[in-house]
Amino acid sequence: MENVRPIETWLTDMDGVLVHEEDPIPGATEFVEALKSSGKKFLVLTNNSIFTPRDLRARLLGSGIDVPEESIWTSALATADFLADQRPHGTAYVVGEAGLTTAMHDVGYVMTDRDPDYVVLGETRTYSFEAITRAIRLIDAGARFIATNPDASGPSAAGKLPACGSVAALISTATGRSPYFVGKPNPLMMRSALNRLEAHSETTVMIGDRMDTDIISGLEAGLRTVLVTTGSTRPDQIETFPYRPTRVIDSISDLVELASQPSGEM
Repeated sequence: MENVRPIETWLTDMDGVLVHEEDPIPGATEFVEALKSSGKKFLVLTNNSIFTPRDLRARLLGSGIDVPEESIWTSALATADFLADQRPHGTAYVVGEAGLTTAMHDVGYVMTDRDPDYVVLGETRTYSFEAITRAIRLIDAGARFIATNPDASGPSAAGKLPACGSVAALISTATGRSPYFVGKPNPLMMRSALNRLEAHSETTVMIGDRMDTDIISGLEAGLRTVLVTTGSTRPDQIETFPYRPTRVIDSISDLVELASQPSGEM
């Protein structure tokens, strides 16, 4: 490729790229350390809105991966950032956990179930029928419907769990109103990450393990993309998609040398 600008910024998904549950993926520690040593700006992205960046830093550290708290960007943070821009100091009825409620508080939002501007749905390990019912009634009464991410399910040690997208579908069926999803595959997630780093799309690479979220959102945000085959999308599935990543690699370990270079090209 001619006239390709050097890589100055990296965005990477977390689950399936750096870790599987609590187990580090080989090369993940070395990749993060290479980025830190080279001085390149980077963010670890996740659609999971349950945890705060501090929680996720502790989780990664437990896996031997030392990512600074300020280098973690979640769908909860992106959602709060979006709402603060759309309607500063608004009100919201939030269905979610600390990752989302903390992010909303930090941008000046008030949590309330009395005529809120928004109903904001995030991930939680204990979805309450009462909370979902309240969300449905508030949306019927005119609250705008926002959800952190469209993931229909998530993994657990015991098997698949219903995630934000599934609960959003339940609420949509009951209200006839579809939510605006902020997280991947919405390229808004990528744009908000770029803004946080004051980075440019032409000098940024997005690494992910899913063609239908990570790669398409990076592509639509104008980034170069790398698919690792250590996560959701299998190598034999790549050709079934109508778009392609810039590069396909076996794992994050294949990028350690590139990440360590002051101005790498791909």
